[in-house]
Amino acid sequence: MELAKKYRTLLAKNGINSPLRLAHFFAQISHESNLMPIAENLNYSVDGLMKVFPKYFKTIDIAKNYARMPSFIANRVYANRMGNRNELSGDGYKYRGRGFIQITGRNNYEKLSQQVGVDYVNNPDLLLNEADAMISAIWYWSVNNLNKFADKDDIDAISDIINIGRPTEKYGDSNGFKDRLGKLSKYKKELNIN
Repeated sequence: MELAKKYRTLLAKNGINSPLRLAHFFAQISHESNLMPIAENLNYSVDGLMKVFPKYFKTIDIAKNYARMPSFIANRVYANRMGNRNELSGDGYKYRGRGFIQITGRNNYEKLSQQVGVDYVNNPDLLLNEADAMISAIWYWSVNNLNKFADKDDIDAISDIINIGRPTEKYGDSNGFKDRLGKLSKYKKELNIN
């Protein structure tokens, strides 16, 4: 919990201040980034593309044209949504997931920039700095009111919002749900939560 100590004031200022809230926050950012400010890789094989993004890669031939080309993959799967323009604009790759919680999409980069006063829209790689990665994760957590779900110990809703963008009816359908659950258990033990 080195990061929790380092950013204690910032976390507390944003209401991530109870053991349960901290456990949920760190479980999620640990799953999303392994507590390292990283950029989304998107280096998928043909099989990976068809499994993870079946909506965009419906045939082997389409997947073969994109496999192992992260920028092309990002531009296809993130085109025309989240404020991104079309596939040829390059927005998908420019505004791919970054930081501890993997902020994704031009809309999120713009809102984050406006709220914190740092130009992440024109400098998205700033989110690869630890402090900026933490600021963006806390911002995302706050604007999505995730403390409310942490207080209810509702890992499913938190995971859905982070991974899918909204709560869903089905329990455990977000990517990596089992890992998120395991990390939450680990942080609960570390913070002495029964």
